[in-house]
Amino acid sequence: MEIGRGAEAVITLEDGTVRKERIAKSYRLPELDELIRKERTLREARITSDARRHGVPTPIICDVSRFELKMEHLMGEKLKDVITSELSEKVGETVGRLHRAGIIHGDLTTSNMILQNDKIYLIDFGLAFYDNSVEAQGVDVHVFFQTLESTHDRPKEHIESFKVGYMRIYPQAEAVLKRVKEIKARGRYL
Repeated sequence: MEIGRGAEAVITLEDGTVRKERIAKSYRLPELDELIRKERTLREARITSDARRHGVPTPIICDVSRFELKMEHLMGEKLKDVITSELSEKVGETVGRLHRAGIIHGDLTTSNMILQNDKIYLIDFGLAFYDNSVEAQGVDVHVFFQTLESTHDRPKEHIESFKVGYMRIYPQAEAVLKRVKEIKARGRYL
């Protein structure tokens, strides 16, 4: 049963397991397309598992093949449907652990977070990469703040709660949050 479809993949649920298959792109040379899909699939599996080893709740990767991931199905609610200030603070802690591990999610939105048993799981590491720079971490947090501002009630309250959790966990949080302000200012002048 199909449960999601993105620009790069079709996501199905089969026998309690989520299957994410990267689909071929006809506009790319076939050899290049295969290489890109294979590398992105392996990278996503590696980073998802690495994030989990660093204390970030993620789905458990069950199997990896050339263009396909099979992973644990999380039975919870998307954070976008249930966000509160308390949950936003937990997101800050989770992102702090992620950044402490040198991982950038690349698509930190409340649609890519699942609440299950009072724990927030990050999903969809398809755009994730390794980077310890304040700039990359600032962009990651900026994307989350933009999501709050564009799709949720009381965004300022959620942003402040996120900052509390993030600063509690991540030693470089102050520098990153300062960079978020600079990134936001740059965006106003583009």
